[in-house]
Amino acid sequence: MLQIIAALVPIFALLMLGFFARRHGFPGEGFWAPAERLTYYLLFPALLIHSLSQASLSGGESLRIVLAVLVLLVVVSGICLVVKKPLRVGFAAYTSFYQGSMRFNTFVALACTAALVSTEGLVVAAIIAAVMIPTLNVLCVLVFSSEKGLTANLLPTLKALAKNPLILACFAGVLLNQLGGLPATLSATLGLLGQMALPLGLLSVGAALNLSALRSSGRVLYASSAIKLLLFPLLAWGVAYGFQLSELASQVLIIFAAMPTATSAYILARQLGGDAPLMAAIITAQTLFAMITLPLVLSFVG
Repeated sequence: MLQIIAALVPIFALLMLGFFARRHGFPGEGFWAPAERLTYYLLFPALLIHSLSQASLSGGESLRIVLAVLVLLVVVSGICLVVKKPLRVGFAAYTSFYQGSMRFNTFVALACTAALVSTEGLVVAAIIAAVMIPTLNVLCVLVFSSEKGLTANLLPTLKALAKNPLILACFAGVLLNQLGGLPATLSATLGLLGQMALPLGLLSVGAALNLSALRSSGRVLYASSAIKLLLFPLLAWGVAYGFQLSELASQVLIIFAAMPTATSAYILARQLGGDAPLMAAIITAQTLFAMITLPLVLSFVG
């Protein structure tokens, strides 16, 4: 437990540093939006391409990882569907509940993987991210499109997903991997860019926290947090055991499952008519809750 806490402290320290820096106007309000765009469109794609291009994607282990991720997402998605009726909430609030229960913060996941596992874990993390990112985006859009009157927004949203830099980076990394990898110079360049992604990404996540949004919290927030931060990693442990994943792959899958929801969920909620204020509250609450649940869950199932 103490070893896990010690490894997680620098990650949450960067989150809090980003939060307090923005609240105190440092280095200036004009810094954070460009920093987030730089991380999202350049640094993080560079990290994914670099990791996936040199990953070992052949053999049964990679296939088992892919299947384990897909099964895990289907199981948790089914749980969210079963819980929908007892929650007794409107469609907009349910979409925020679903995103909060399903999505994960990629920046925090990769940072935790690097801190808790090893650099080899980042390769496994890139494989998991390559499956989770496009699958979760499609699932979330399908949930939104299930509401009448939203079909007009479905095609533009799917087109936007097709241009998503993270999804494109995953496909590019896999393609380059199959073509023999990157030239040494380009690989070294992307490696340096990727090293910048995690610290700047964590600072940006912390800067995006909105404590005032917590005023709109309620049972939806706590239900989604319980599923995402507690049930999801426990199910991941069971799925990893069922698919006989290696210790490294199991640890990385559980780390991803234990992550708070993604900050980009707020953008999707705004674009497709979800409950954006509730989504902001869920993002903030889960990021704060994760400071407590992550050490507990990882020490229990890790």
